[in-house]
Amino acid sequence: MPKKLVLCVIDSLKPAMLDRAIADGRAPALAALVERGTYIDDCVSVFPSVTPVASATIATGRPPDEHHIPSMNWYHRGEARYVEYGSSFEATRAFGVVRSLYDTVYNMNMAHLSRGVLTVFERLEDAGLRTAGTTYLIYRGRTRHEPAEDGLYTRVARAAQFRHAVWGPTELFYADLYASRRTGCRSTLGMPGQRDQHTGCVGAHIVANDLADFMLLSLPDTDTHSHKHGPYAQVAAIAHADKALERVMHAGGGIDAFLDDHAVIVMSDHSQTEVEDRVNLGRALDHWRVLQPGDPDPAGAEIAVCPAARSAMVYVLDPDERDARAARVARDLLGVDGVDLLARRSGGEAIVASERGELRFAPGGELRDLRGGEWSIEGDRAVLGLRTDDGCVTSKAYPEALGRLWAALSCPTAGEVLVSATPGFEFVDWGGADHVGGGSHGSLHRGDSLGVLIFCGTGPAARSDREQWALADAAAEALKHYSLPS
Repeated sequence: MPKKLVLCVIDSLKPAMLDRAIADGRAPALAALVERGTYIDDCVSVFPSVTPVASATIATGRPPDEHHIPSMNWYHRGEARYVEYGSSFEATRAFGVVRSLYDTVYNMNMAHLSRGVLTVFERLEDAGLRTAGTTYLIYRGRTRHEPAEDGLYTRVARAAQFRHAVWGPTELFYADLYASRRTGCRSTLGMPGQRDQHTGCVGAHIVANDLADFMLLSLPDTDTHSHKHGPYAQVAAIAHADKALERVMHAGGGIDAFLDDHAVIVMSDHSQTEVEDRVNLGRALDHWRVLQPGDPDPAGAEIAVCPAARSAMVYVLDPDERDARAARVARDLLGVDGVDLLARRSGGEAIVASERGELRFAPGGELRDLRGGEWSIEGDRAVLGLRTDDGCVTSKAYPEALGRLWAALSCPTAGEVLVSATPGFEFVDWGGADHVGGGSHGSLHRGDSLGVLIFCGTGPAARSDREQWALADAAAEALKHYSLPS
């Protein structure tokens, strides 16, 4: 029987900041894993590099064209409405608090996440293994869980009509809404600043009572801290996350004893970059009839605009005009201050435009990327900073650019035009909120996209086992740990 496995996701963990926290002695648990394991400091996120899309890829090992979670804010064509997963409290209010919470807690897993892919919880439970998860956006599993029965916050949730059972891992702890057993841990409904300590408390209980063979340990507070204080102020938040991880290890007898029985994978879902200015895409496209939250005449709208931090999508609402209007929208946004890249599909190829020119590419061809994808390329390679060496195409500025863009454009729930922000800029959300003066993420740029991946007691012997590591590899290595196919 292999060791038990903990997959620890530290939201927005920036490799340079982890290095600093370890050098300053602020992250002893993470330092021990780095010292004893394999440390990768350039694991590539998805595009858009926002938490719902990244979480779905981490949990399924599949890109967005397969798992169907396209962004933080998107337009649901079948229901003719916006979906908002919580860009900000202001955005949540703009679309209705209960509606947004339903989409985030229930629909993301039970309706929006494709049934054509399986989560790591489903795969492992199908193999007879016990799974567990702390508060994480993607939790779908094989075990039915009723809402928690007691506590102040459960009563608040019931008042907001949160009464439905969900399907999750064997042991599910989702804020205070779902708890498969009593632990004495409280999360204050998953409020920022309280989530890491709740994860540490629940994780310690799971380890101390031997409740799981696999546990996904979610530590999201580094993301909130970085949004407010900037990505280069992460050390204090990393130290807080490290204490939660250390608490889990202590429940297993301390670092040495814990690692005798457990393998660990630690990773970020994306990184963050500094935000100095904001862009309002709705205003930039005000010559179009843009669908509004609570629009009194939705049938009269021409486009839906979906900002998601440093990424965005635009949907053309008339299916008979999609190609022509998508091209017009892309032209309209070209040159808007803060817009770096515009991507759309036309037939069997992708078109990427910037002030540097236009590039077209498609799968199949003589060029390969570091992940093994094969491509044909035509146009201005400077658009994506592409370089070709001995048949291998790479980009320093936009890592794994072709594969990530193609997966995003091929996602059936994505918009017709995808937008990536210039470094230093963020797209203001539908609540009017932004992170100017702090940090954010979402773009194709390396600053948002390169994160941490640490294997200890499992996984590769060296980072060179792959030319380029990506989020999807975590699920593959977790399944490999249990001798299951990925």
